[in-house]
Amino acid sequence: MTAHPPKPPKQPLKTSKKQWSISDFDIGKPLGKGKFGRVYLAREIKVIFKEQIEKYRLHHQLRREMEIQTGLRHPNVLRLYGWFHDAERIFLILEYAHGGELYKELRKSGASLKDKLPLLTQALAYCHEKHVIHRDIKPENLLLDHEGRLKIADFGWSVQSRSKRHTMCGTLDYLAPEMVENKAHDYAVDNWTLGVLCYEFLYGVPPFEAESQKDTFKRIMKVDLSFPSTSEISAEAKDLISRLLVKDSSKRLSLQKIMEHPWIVETANPMGICPK
Repeated sequence: MTAHPPKPPKQPLKTSKKQWSISDFDIGKPLGKGKFGRVYLAREIKVIFKEQIEKYRLHHQLRREMEIQTGLRHPNVLRLYGWFHDAERIFLILEYAHGGELYKELRKSGASLKDKLPLLTQALAYCHEKHVIHRDIKPENLLLDHEGRLKIADFGWSVQSRSKRHTMCGTLDYLAPEMVENKAHDYAVDNWTLGVLCYEFLYGVPPFEAESQKDTFKRIMKVDLSFPSTSEISAEAKDLISRLLVKDSSKRLSLQKIMEHPWIVETANPMGICPK
């Protein structure tokens, strides 16, 4: 479930500083398909169709995504190197995440999210220092490169702002209560999503999943959180999740406190944690 921003005044789309064109790339196999475009292996190019941007009134959102992601430089944030366009398409030149989605890799290898959580937390802390709120952290947007390093991807719903925001956006199961209730929100929505991710990676389903969208909204607003009694998940893991999935956004565990939490400290490999 996503919400679309109002259509802004049209402006000409500029290319990035280097004047790229599609002839600069050898286009290889397709890597994925989204609602508005496709991703191919070249360097890695994401192809977005202008017809879809017009249809869903996403001019401002796409321009914002490109500007934000181009300005981010962190080992755990997927790089956007530049972009160009022709009459029908917009091409985003992205860092190649050879390992694909983190969720699929963890399910395949049986590894634990808590080994990656410090990296994700530090990357989010970097974004927040740059006044960027991602607003759509979910398994599909966490990728791995060829060396297994985590990369936050897809900044389509991100915003760069020092003040609270009011646009409802993101993906249903990961929405924070303040978004569901159409209240102002800030960086703490990303902290909430970390709690949802922890739960999903440990239990296999999001914590507030329900049969209908309406019921999911109700569970989120009530913070109807429960842990299966048959689970062997540690008390420390449940404590971290419970301290992130808090309705009052000001009382959610901070990113720094996540790094210091016993469940993370217990197994985190200091050699694998990238510096800010």
